[in-house]
Amino acid sequence: MRIYILSILVLALITTIACATTAVEKTKEVYLDRGNSYYRSGKYQRAIKDYNQAIHLDPKFTKAYYNRGLAYGKGKGQFDKAISDYTKAIELNPKDAMAYNNRGVTYKHKGQYDKAIADYTKAIEINPKYALAYYSRGLAYQDKGEYDKAWEDVHKAQNLGFQVHPGVLEALREASGRQK
Repeated sequence: MRIYILSILVLALITTIACATTAVEKTKEVYLDRGNSYYRSGKYQRAIKDYNQAIHLDPKFTKAYYNRGLAYGKGKGQFDKAISDYTKAIELNPKDAMAYNNRGVTYKHKGQYDKAIADYTKAIEINPKYALAYYSRGLAYQDKGEYDKAWEDVHKAQNLGFQVHPGVLEALREASGRQK
């Protein structure tokens, strides 16, 4: 009889834990989705609050760190906070090429071109067909005055299907000393 009661209690406990886990999963996604809606409508502080709630529910929720990084960087210009969130997303998912690319963009905004280039390069290593990473790295090389490397990356991005304004390629071609 005791074993029977104990078995029922264990089963009830397992069921309760499973239900609670499912509720947390659904709730963190709700906060993420609502945060994304706020982000798209330009309500960055509200988005950040919802991303914070999602992270509170699941401290390993990579998407919430990544999206909060977007809100901090693109939305509010708080580049150090954005870099911190992208770094956390990378720690949780080292194969996230987009997190490397966006951290690179943020470093570029801060004028830290070597760090930006390193992140773009890592994104390209993870996904060799990531046209935006080539283009972004090309712009960072351009800002450093390394026009030959800039032209190669922007040209590669164009070959991968990225829409590059013809004037950009022409200016880089001339700056790098390439012939038509």
